[in-house]
Amino acid sequence: MQASLARSSAGTESRGAMAKRYRPNVAAILQRSDGCVLIGQRSDYPECWQFPQGGIDEGESPEDAARREIAEEVGLTPDAYDLTARSGPHRYDFPAGRDRRGHDGQEQIYFLCRVRGGTCPEIDLRGTCGEFAAVRWVPTADFPLHLAPPMKQGVYREVLAEFFGGG
Repeated sequence: MQASLARSSAGTESRGAMAKRYRPNVAAILQRSDGCVLIGQRSDYPECWQFPQGGIDEGESPEDAARREIAEEVGLTPDAYDLTARSGPHRYDFPAGRDRRGHDGQEQIYFLCRVRGGTCPEIDLRGTCGEFAAVRWVPTADFPLHLAPPMKQGVYREVLAEFFGGG
């Protein structure tokens, strides 16, 4: 018999007596006019490439968190892009279980961000927080899902299909 599933707005999910806690988080998919999206190679796990993302601070809106994370991780200011669509929340669990802050995974809101003017200013990672060692633009049709962190691949598949079609 399956335990009932309950969600709260605080990012918790309970199954019977066990409660999972999810960290509120945002992710940004930056897209140029040619359809390519930006992914970054993680500094701490160089085999993994992902979208800019990060936690939502206390009192911060998801939109403001997305803008802050884009600035911190790839150095683009809000005048370089528009937030044009939103998806989520989407959840994934951490493979090693609960983290040091007591979260079992992340609950992410994804934003599609279209680069203004069709081209993107050069991204210089030297002035950023160091999350990424490198960035590259990839076509959505050929998105290298296998390079995304394994725990995020299912969510990436859902969000890419929602924003760009396909399945």
